[in-house]
Amino acid sequence: MQKVVVGLSGGVDSSVTAYLLKEQGYEVIGLFMKNWHDDSVTISKECPWLEDSNDALIVAEKLGIPFQTVDLSAQYKERIVDYMFREYEKGRTPNPDVLCNREIKFDVFMKIAIQLGADYVATGHYCRKGVIKNGDGTETYQLLAGADANKDQSYFLCQLSQEQLSKTLFPIGELQKPEVRKIAAENDLITADKKDSQGLCFIGKVRLPEFLQQKLRPKKGVIVEVPAVLEHYGSDIPKFNSKLEELAYYAEKPHYEPTDGKVVGEHQGAHYFTKGQRKGLDVGGTKEPLFVIETDVDQNIIYTGQGKGHPGLYRRTLFVNNDELHWVRTDMALEMDRTMEVMARIRYRQPLQKATLYRVDAGVYVDFAEKQSAITEGQFVAWYIGEELVGSGVIS
Repeated sequence: MQKVVVGLSGGVDSSVTAYLLKEQGYEVIGLFMKNWHDDSVTISKECPWLEDSNDALIVAEKLGIPFQTVDLSAQYKERIVDYMFREYEKGRTPNPDVLCNREIKFDVFMKIAIQLGADYVATGHYCRKGVIKNGDGTETYQLLAGADANKDQSYFLCQLSQEQLSKTLFPIGELQKPEVRKIAAENDLITADKKDSQGLCFIGKVRLPEFLQQKLRPKKGVIVEVPAVLEHYGSDIPKFNSKLEELAYYAEKPHYEPTDGKVVGEHQGAHYFTKGQRKGLDVGGTKEPLFVIETDVDQNIIYTGQGKGHPGLYRRTLFVNNDELHWVRTDMALEMDRTMEVMARIRYRQPLQKATLYRVDAGVYVDFAEKQSAITEGQFVAWYIGEELVGSGVIS
């Protein structure tokens, strides 16, 4: 009998994952990950880990499977939290959920599972795994979108490797969310009606400014409003001698000076803000709401523009450096000077967008057919062919 370790989080998805695997005849072990100790910055009523741990234990008892808790908070702090602080300090916006899957669930946690004799690790992610049988007897693994388009979580797993996928199962990937809740209710699982958790992976809802203030000191600076007429996308677009020149031009971040607009308010630190952000600016009196269009952490200035349609929010092209480029399908990795037509997204839940990848010496350009709102450095771009996620990278 094959042994599977399930990451039991105390939510309905992982509960049903464990139930389905037991029904399929696997030997199932439930493991709860404790990744955070500091409750001072969590909005504890939203997602207290203690309650989640208890729910996971009750589910394990109901299913008659062994259960234990592992404390990974030291690794989580080092690999996720410290990384987040470094990225925010640089004026980038990290995605802890993607990192958490790559660094914790499918690395540290997977190694613990294998030490327990597991053949597989299973999680309650809404995605599917495909297997291609190769002529030489080896297998290639595919990361496929979940059958429930509203819940598809393949984006969060965009950094997984072939080796990690080989040891992973996604039992609820073929199901719709209402079906998952129905299975939980029919089997009297305590988590059947439990709300989905939100916020940082394993931490819960966090007051982000307070969370960041543990390391990043408040620093007063000005908020500048930039008018909608921007030089960067004005009529003075140069004539390009090559496609690469054009891509480099459109991938370049717009650069602003304080003189490009007027001071409309103050903030407590540019590193607390991210592109596309509307909340927390506390500036009134504008015809349309202000959105952050750029942050300058060196000068400690936030540049804003009025309305969702402000041209400063939009860019057509982004770049991924070689050292932050990842192919789930290593056999499909783009060769030098080649292109690939894909569908891509720059954030979870964003509808897939038509784009072309261009491979150059330093990395890959992702050139969208239409301009994208709030392309944010530090976030992940993931690209798909059909329903398969083939690669991803950190936006430079």
